[in-house]
Amino acid sequence: MQKYGYLVMIVFTVVGSFWLEIFLKVGVLKQVKRVIFAIAPVAFVFIAWDKYAISHGHWSFDKTQILGIYGPWCIPLEEYFFFLVVPIAALMTIEAVRIKRRHWQVEP
Repeated sequence: MQKYGYLVMIVFTVVGSFWLEIFLKVGVLKQVKRVIFAIAPVAFVFIAWDKYAISHGHWSFDKTQILGIYGPWCIPLEEYFFFLVVPIAALMTIEAVRIKRRHWQVEP
């Protein structure tokens, strides 16, 4: 069960925020292009940073807490999920606050 540790954390993030899409209808997942443009550049930078840190021995993943499936640059699959799920969860949270607190306007 320990090998699912990182994945379970990601699932908790999904459960904790993706309900906003259904119940508050925040509409983040309907804006696929916008989500990609918001997440992709930052995710690329952090994934490249992970690659650098791992290859130089500055950073590692506990092999007992990951599935052992690796993507490009020998980065665990869960790390790629992290860089996708967490920003989407943050966008959903921001949109939920904007729906519930309409007087809190975001300036363009």
